[in-house]
Amino acid sequence: MRHSSRTARRLALLAPLALAALASLASAAEPALWLRYPAISPDGETLAFSYRGDLWTVPAAGGVATPLSVNEAYEYAPVWSPDGSRIAFASDRYGDFDLFVLPAGGGAATRLTFHSADDVPTSFTPDGEAVLFASTRLDAVESAQAPERAQPELYRAALAGGMPAQVLTTPAEYAVWNRAATRLAYSDVKGYEMPWRKHDDSSFSRDVWVYDPASGEHIRLTAFGADDRQPVWSPDESALYFLSERSGSFNVWRLDLADPEHPVQVTTHATHPVRFLSISRGGDLCYAYDGELWVRPAGAAASHKVAVEVATEPRGGEVEWSDVASQLSEFDVSPDGKEIAFVARGEVFVTATEYAVTKRITSTPEQERSVSFSPDGRSLLYASERDGSWNLYRSDLVDPEEPDFFNATAIVEKPVLVT
Repeated sequence: MRHSSRTARRLALLAPLALAALASLASAAEPALWLRYPAISPDGETLAFSYRGDLWTVPAAGGVATPLSVNEAYEYAPVWSPDGSRIAFASDRYGDFDLFVLPAGGGAATRLTFHSADDVPTSFTPDGEAVLFASTRLDAVESAQAPERAQPELYRAALAGGMPAQVLTTPAEYAVWNRAATRLAYSDVKGYEMPWRKHDDSSFSRDVWVYDPASGEHIRLTAFGADDRQPVWSPDESALYFLSERSGSFNVWRLDLADPEHPVQVTTHATHPVRFLSISRGGDLCYAYDGELWVRPAGAAASHKVAVEVATEPRGGEVEWSDVASQLSEFDVSPDGKEIAFVARGEVFVTATEYAVTKRITSTPEQERSVSFSPDGRSLLYASERDGSWNLYRSDLVDPEEPDFFNATAIVEKPVLVT
């Protein structure tokens, strides 16, 4: 009894400390901005998205996000399985972007594709047994288009494994089947055009189509003259929601299949484009706008911004060691032969010829090049592209007791010629 009482008293003393620690962790959460590729779960309760190159989930109501993947690879384009149990995504952890799938609650990811081309998922098949993805692998021999990296074909990869099968040789992005797999909605790619280009009213602007596999017919639903893309099926499959620039900037629109010539604008965001549209089984819309996540509940008259916080340390340390020996673009030897100044990755360095010591001279977001020593070896001259033009700068040793750059503690940079 005495032992149990002592334990109870210790727990009572530790409880406030534990609560304080939890409060400290909660307060350490910070707002997350520039969130991309959101996808709402079929039940409308959870959002998956890409942030800092990793996959995360957060309640649709907002809150602290949970990381699903934490590694050095870049991972994006999450899509949910119909039952909400899995998430497929693209990752370059093996070089090119391949297709992976992992449990929605977290766990080990399974690799589905192994091709040298980039594979980007668009949706699951209605039965949840395979994933549709876009990839520039090889057009069918019957295709009138030449293989082109800017115009992907559409494939499916089974979760059980095996060789992916081509679904369409024509470019079909954001492809998604209806529940019966009798109609496939997608947006086209007519030619090479950067996907993030805004206000594209050229002949390359995208349109929304529906493909009927029974007849082989492709039906264009949107008119030329504005960029229309990324369709998703309404819950009753009588309409498609999609993104369109016909309002000036990308917004969400609704197109009734019975009257495709008169689509109706749903959102009215200005200045910035709406990106990455998805929809839940009940009709809740989710998208990204100005780097943040937005949700428009089914039947609601307006969308609301989702507050997302993260409480994890950024991946990687404050100092990252990098071997730049294979990235030298030019060099110059000092007059006394004791130092070598060189440019690597756009920065100026100086290394000793007799010691394993190297010092970084510049640390700028701009590029430096054309480095050379002064005749007395106490100055370095180089060009740098700063403030919109190429200028000349010099770095000088200012302490008479320090004859070398590689171990100097006092170096001052001065502009020589600024245009």
